[in-house]
Amino acid sequence: MAKTSDWWRGAVIYQIYPRSFQDTNGDGIGDLKGATERLDHVASLGVDAIWLSPFFRSPMADMGYDVSDYCDVDPMFGTIEDFDRFIEAAHARGIKVIIDQVISHTSDQHAWFRQSRADRTNAKADWFVWADAKPDGNAPNNWLAIFGGPAWEWDSGRKQYYLHNFLASQPDLNFHNPEVRAAVLDTVRFWLDRHVDGFRLDTVNFYFHDAKLRDNPPFPRGKTNDIPDTNPYGYQDHVHDKTQPENIGFLKEFRALLDEYEDRAAVGEVGDGERSLRTVAAYTEGGDKLQMCYTFDLLSHALSAAHIRACVHAFEDAVADGWICWAFSNHDVMRHVSRFAQPGDDVDRVAKFAITLLSSLRGSICLYQGEELGLGEADLAFEDLRDPYGIRFWPGFKGRDGCRTPMVWERDAPHAGFSTGKPWLPVPEDHRARSVDVQEADPASVLNHYRAALAFRRGQSALVKGSFRFVAEEGDILAFIREAGNERLLCVFNFGRKPAAWTVPKELGRMQIVEAPGFRPKLIDSTFRLEALGAAFALAG
Repeated sequence: MAKTSDWWRGAVIYQIYPRSFQDTNGDGIGDLKGATERLDHVASLGVDAIWLSPFFRSPMADMGYDVSDYCDVDPMFGTIEDFDRFIEAAHARGIKVIIDQVISHTSDQHAWFRQSRADRTNAKADWFVWADAKPDGNAPNNWLAIFGGPAWEWDSGRKQYYLHNFLASQPDLNFHNPEVRAAVLDTVRFWLDRHVDGFRLDTVNFYFHDAKLRDNPPFPRGKTNDIPDTNPYGYQDHVHDKTQPENIGFLKEFRALLDEYEDRAAVGEVGDGERSLRTVAAYTEGGDKLQMCYTFDLLSHALSAAHIRACVHAFEDAVADGWICWAFSNHDVMRHVSRFAQPGDDVDRVAKFAITLLSSLRGSICLYQGEELGLGEADLAFEDLRDPYGIRFWPGFKGRDGCRTPMVWERDAPHAGFSTGKPWLPVPEDHRARSVDVQEADPASVLNHYRAALAFRRGQSALVKGSFRFVAEEGDILAFIREAGNERLLCVFNFGRKPAAWTVPKELGRMQIVEAPGFRPKLIDSTFRLEALGAAFALAG
């Protein structure tokens, strides 16, 4: 086993969605050279690592999450040499690089699937999930695809159905086959040898399916899940098509491979409804599986003290020695300032409050490109959509394109400095005023607050790796203690839209305010006076 450290524990990870970050050749699509050119911006935030969304060869039916070659760069994004230069440039700035591994499924254009579908006797015939039709010709069971319709597609060559949890052009690999697991791990090794520091594992709880292909039961009424209510996928309790016990064994195989290399780590994406945090516990505890996971618990709700309290309690109650990565935004969900802001709110205030809160929770944190500018969700016309998920469920669900519009670098440049050509998604006009060049010049901007908030986090050891316990359990005030060594830091947040007072419990003793960027609380006779959407930090005296 190679020497490893826990650099990932408490790390700040910045997600680059390359097709929307920076275009250098004028085709309207961001590329690896563009991502490399903009690394100074990322480094200026003070992050520890980058999560780079898929850049592999792909027909792009799902924007690169349908991989046709795991060991090559799609020409849309550049070359393998461009990737190597990106890694080198990031490492030169002290930033680690985590890449997306989309291994629950491939593209139907992948060589593995082309061979598998040729007949029932070839060497890869069992590399994907194939099943006979029912006697009446219907699909093998009632499983549904997240992107709409049944999770089974009929293949006229093999005269069987194949499983796809997403698009019909994204067939699911058969992880029950040890040859498949070995081949997948070989592709992981390819990138480890190119010096990537880790992996974000897409849909990590989807790798295995119930080998008996049993029907899913209905989802219990009165409970909640992560799927929009416009999508019938949410009507099922997905106990058989994902999160199978066999997955634990594969994650141990994956970790064993990582541990052959120095200082590598993995973060898994867990979409499992109300079971998500328990799944995180199972996948991260014990030190022999994933280092950390993230869920959609904070990615799909409004901002409230009650919801944060419930999520943190659920995680702390379920996890012994595991680790979580919290996030408010990414490429799959509505941008959080649009989810969090209420009528009359100052959007900048919401953005500053959110990053200060996120930086204070126990866990690693992930930021999504553009949130450091306070960008809101783009309102796109149907004819501008590119996301198959949104196109399928329009207008009840508008899909994910609204959070994927291009970064805005220069207010007055064509397409806000993203490209000299027409961008693959339009640049919203109201985003221009939030461009990087505008905010660089404003000490009070959201961008500069992000830098200051992350610097404040780095300066408080209790916030990076310290323990966590609540000291207030009701109302719009969220108060908790972060403690590491001799440092005991009290964190207090007022989620209300009016000023509030909160008295420090006597058992905490005397407190001394620690100045945090962007907030000016007062502490008078053990009582904090907090602004609306205000925060306060204090050390035990």
